Amino acid sequence: MALIDITRTSVLKAMAEFDRLGRDGFLKTYGFGRALSYFLEYEQKSYDSKAIVGYAHGELYGRKRWTSSDFTGGELTVARHLRDRLGFTVLNQKAIDWTRDEIIMACDLVASNEWRELRAHHSSVIELSDLLQKYWMHTGEKFSPSHRNPNSVSRKTTDIASRHPDYTGRATRGSKLDRIVLADFLAAPQEMHRQARAIRKAISEGWGNAATDSMPDAGLSEASVQEGGILERMHFRRDRDKGIRDKAIKRHKSIHGFVACQACGFNFAATYGPRGEDYIECHHRVPLSESGETVTRVTDFVLLCSNCHRMIHRVRPWITVDQLIEILARANDERAA
Repeated sequence: MALIDITRTSVLKAMAEFDRLGRDGFLKTYGFGRALSYFLEYEQKSYDSKAIVGYAHGELYGRKRWTSSDFTGGELTVARHLRDRLGFTVLNQKAIDWTRDEIIMACDLVASNEWRELRAHHSSVIELSDLLQKYWMHTGEKFSPSHRNPNSVSRKTTDIASRHPDYTGRATRGSKLDRIVLADFLAAPQEMHRQARAIRKAISEGWGNAATDSMPDAGLSEASVQEGGILERMHFRRDRDKGIRDKAIKRHKSIHGFVACQACGFNFAATYGPRGEDYIECHHRVPLSESGETVTRVTDFVLLCSNCHRMIHRVRPWITVDQLIEILARANDERAA
């Protein structure tokens, strides 16, 4: 019997038993520890979701109750079944790490406040809290009431402010990513302010979120997901727009008579024959963090082979196509020497 076979009726019976024994009695009797993240919410009561499902399995005809070691819990199994198939509310009380996108916006607040923390009642903190909750709303999960609330945002501004070089007190714990983003702001404040504005605009216009928008190109996902995401994903999606990509390739071929990487010269058709004919990747010359959301023209693109495209995006800050060409030229000179 699989998880998918567990019914709403069997779950309701499990909750009745949970109410009868109490939380500690139920968990001890049926072999479960206390849940740390996912809780089933029903009629203003909270239940350990995995334990409920384990008991519910035993309510199916001819089946034994599951114990904790018999199956896995979490978002992809128990939470998804209870929420998406059976219609229950599942609350995720696990603290979700702040993404780079979110920290950039919080750091932008601190910078605008002369690198001082902001309290929870500050209008800018409340506004950012609302925006961040919108950022996560598309997951379909129910987060704890403290998830990105004004107190949470205020604490993040403290983590950032207390890491500033001019701060004289004791630094709060914060995270490694807080320190990285702060260093980026100190090194390139105008660029980071532009990124913060672009991220805010993207979220306000409903362009996805860090949890649910996957990268269109798995080969580029490692570097991009690590960085956080919205501007990177928007950039790559724009790169892979089929209509504008086809026009860019057609224009290049009409001028040069063939399609090849504009950085290293690799020609897929010359190497792979008909299978590689007119194959190439497109790269937008100017990142969204610099240009903002603009109308994309064919001339905004440069054609790159897969290797060159990945080298540009491998780590931040991204290099330009001209910088990549310089790297290739130096490597060729060294090989020739």
